[in-house]
Amino acid sequence: MDLHSPMPLLGGLSPAQFMRRHWQKKPLLVRQALPGFTAPVPRSTLFELAAREDVESRLIAHDAKKGWSLRQGPVPRRALPPLTRREWTLLVQGVDLHDEAAHGLMQAFRFLPDARLDDLMISYASDGGGVGPHFDSYDVFLLQASGRREWRIGRQKDLTLREGLPLKVLAHFEPEQTWVLEPGDMLYLPPRYAHDGIAVGGDCMTYSIGLRSPAAHELAVDLLTRIAEAGDEEDDAPQTAGMSGRRYGDAGQAPVAAPARIPETLQAFARGAVRAALAQDGTIDCALGESLTEPKVHVWFDDGEAPQPGQGLRLDRRTRMLYDARHVFINGESYRAAGRDATLMRRLADQRALSAAEFARASADARALVAEWCEAGWVHAG
Repeated sequence: MDLHSPMPLLGGLSPAQFMRRHWQKKPLLVRQALPGFTAPVPRSTLFELAAREDVESRLIAHDAKKGWSLRQGPVPRRALPPLTRREWTLLVQGVDLHDEAAHGLMQAFRFLPDARLDDLMISYASDGGGVGPHFDSYDVFLLQASGRREWRIGRQKDLTLREGLPLKVLAHFEPEQTWVLEPGDMLYLPPRYAHDGIAVGGDCMTYSIGLRSPAAHELAVDLLTRIAEAGDEEDDAPQTAGMSGRRYGDAGQAPVAAPARIPETLQAFARGAVRAALAQDGTIDCALGESLTEPKVHVWFDDGEAPQPGQGLRLDRRTRMLYDARHVFINGESYRAAGRDATLMRRLADQRALSAAEFARASADARALVAEWCEAGWVHAG
């Protein structure tokens, strides 16, 4: 992808211009971002996905008398309201994990780091359907796939939510701009930009390309847990001279008259243990890479076969693969990588494929590791 060439997807801006002018700054409306666009996931397929146990879905409806209602999936076809009934919406998350065409659509947004790209959610709505005025804590691209949807947006300062509702709806929404999007149109919104999308005329499908934006405390908890678990594995290993002193000892402890007081030596040991665990940036970087590539709860892989000589490689659409200066990460696992093998694995992560000629240059150890990935269903040969 040429990062400095104009893209119809971005309204004639290059990725570099878009990131500089709009990314996390201001909205962008693009008419015919994908000219002649036809929804790659038809309504019938979306309904089938919503009924599956391994797919996250929600059914949201609004009634003038009853107000808002929310049903968590799976949502079988018989549970969906008639298509002619007004004001209901079906949301299906992670469609790119289950449909190759949807996965292919996500590739158009890889001018953004894979570590930030999350998933493709599809919203199907009957006439008047929507989820109420709300805001997201992350960037989102809203691509109209079929039907028409009216979007009202605003730089909301009052983020108070209505109480007693099963979903997050702003109490005092103040729209500043309004547009109706047709198939192929797209709207980009930065984080915390209030918006309200209402289907116009029914049979409305909107594709939401969402971005990951982890909260600091949630990320810290996850990384600390991973670092602690890695430490537990080391503690379970046989003791060697280099690992002595890992457990607290108090050979010089005197008898105490105040038994409930925490010994200062134990406090110092605890502070030192935490500092030691976090002292190496590589430890945090490794935990981050494993976290960012961890498959989602609903994701699992079918067993595959090891590659044969003369075959290339391609990542399964559900596989998340990233790298940093010292490691390669794939589906929650981390591997030290250097030299020619590191170059090849980084190319596999960036291109999501390797040709047979490229893979033939891998070392025997790298080929053996990739064979394990293929047998696990993470990578496919061919």
